[in-house]
Amino acid sequence: MDQLTGNFPPQYREPAREEFTTSTLLRNAKKQAEVRNYKDFLIVDVDSHHYETEHLSEILKYCDDPTIRQLASGKASIGRSSLSPTQLGFQDMGGRIPRYVKRRNEKTPEGPHRDVSLAKYWMDAMGVDIACLFPNQMLHLGMHPQVEMEVALARAYNRWMVERVLCNEPRLCSMLYLPLNSPDDALQMIKDFGDKKGVTGLMVTASRYRPVFDNAFMKVYAELEERNLPLSFHAGYNWNDQAMSQLNRFISIHALGFTFFNIIHMTNWIVNGLPELFPKLKVMWIESGLAWIPFVMQRLDNEYMMRSSEAPLLKRKPSDYMREMFYSSQPMEMVNNKSMLEETFKMINAETQLLYSSDYPHWDMDLPSTIYDLPFLSETAKRNILGENARKLFKLEPIFSETKLAARAKT
Repeated sequence: MDQLTGNFPPQYREPAREEFTTSTLLRNAKKQAEVRNYKDFLIVDVDSHHYETEHLSEILKYCDDPTIRQLASGKASIGRSSLSPTQLGFQDMGGRIPRYVKRRNEKTPEGPHRDVSLAKYWMDAMGVDIACLFPNQMLHLGMHPQVEMEVALARAYNRWMVERVLCNEPRLCSMLYLPLNSPDDALQMIKDFGDKKGVTGLMVTASRYRPVFDNAFMKVYAELEERNLPLSFHAGYNWNDQAMSQLNRFISIHALGFTFFNIIHMTNWIVNGLPELFPKLKVMWIESGLAWIPFVMQRLDNEYMMRSSEAPLLKRKPSDYMREMFYSSQPMEMVNNKSMLEETFKMINAETQLLYSSDYPHWDMDLPSTIYDLPFLSETAKRNILGENARKLFKLEPIFSETKLAARAKT
């Protein structure tokens, strides 16, 4: 960058575009999907995101509490649209996809909700048939100092998601936000929304401090188990955590922060015997990668074999329970030795327990090729991880995109 003008040299400037579109920015992803010929692969993305704050004024209309509705609506009207207690900082600056400053300018057709159209644009480009849509800034709500605010915003968001987005598009689903800091409200959330169209389970934002073995949560887990609704822990980070605050770079907090809380919740879940108390409850761990799982397996197994009396409810080694849980693939650590990744797949029974996720539109997103191109996977394993495991877990109808159906019709 020129220190005087602040401009980048011509060779580093982004090419001029007449019009910003998601399809244009994902043109290379589309070419990649065409080369790999996903036409007969059902691809389900279990972790993608939308920017719910773009529709904050719309969402707040669904808020039951008039005081919170008025307070939050006032902030939204003057552009303070954050749903989290603090501004996020550096998440949008990493930059493989530098488009979301401009995404508000992208044109969408009349009729479907804007988020439905935008989701289908990127799904079609990447070869994704069905996507599980999660919020973005709301993933930090578990740290909100006012529990009633988390509950109110979670309920408003869930109502909006069910009534405006999911009911109009069969290719979209969601694990709705579960405000676990208030067990009674979390239980009511399951009862109110668990059977709605497109709801495939409930999601807990992992950045929180109340331990998962708290007795107040047992009724929540029991309700989920009875309804056969999966429970997911979506990873996040809290840079204000006393341990994490020692890190001075986003790369550091991203590397460790997205595993930190899931490691703690997983350890508490296993050691306190929750898999034995709720053996039919399906649990999934999202967006914390895979490298931490063998580490926790080995550490807990080693400790358990020496001090099993401290986990009296367990009938098997901790790793045996972990191999029955579900994991999303992104961000998949594959930079170093592929043999380490292959061994990780074996340790977690990836063929039946791993679910593809893109984490689109975040800067570290993964295309379906991260799974499709792995040389050590059989075709059956690829099909399972890319879509079949999610279809079975979420009880989804195998809906293919219009693009794939058209390609199959030609052949």
